[in-house]
Amino acid sequence: MKKQKGFSLIELLIVVAIILIIAAIAIPNLLKSKMAANESSAVGSVRTLNTAEVTYAAGCPAIGYSATLNEMNTGAICTSGTSIIDNVLGQDPAIKSGYSTTYAAGAAVGGVVNTYTLSATPLKVGTTGQRGFFSDQTGVIRYNQAGTATVADPALQ
Repeated sequence: MKKQKGFSLIELLIVVAIILIIAAIAIPNLLKSKMAANESSAVGSVRTLNTAEVTYAAGCPAIGYSATLNEMNTGAICTSGTSIIDNVLGQDPAIKSGYSTTYAAGAAVGGVVNTYTLSATPLKVGTTGQRGFFSDQTGVIRYNQAGTATVADPALQ
């Protein structure tokens, strides 16, 4: 009789069980890494928008800060068609890397907008990100563990 080559059913089940145990350990860490990457991207977007607002206000002192994110993208009103931010951040709300970033210009005083607020909120708290981020004309980025940040929250270190 010839001896058959191959693996027994028990050996295959042991290999599958080992793979499942490794996956059970690795998958939660991968999800946490993705959330951390999304949060880093959101903070980067808020920093970019703060810088863009300062650039816009410096180039358009008679207007101040932009009325919308789209204005900084198209540059139709003040910057002669020159785009300061890209098309993704130029939308309101800007959806990027699991976060929704919204912008609101403050009331004009003497025709000049001197204030604004930015808010980056996870699309699904606990899945796309945990912390929410907030900034205004001061340039300080604030965060909240609950997902929606305000001016009263602690500053990001």
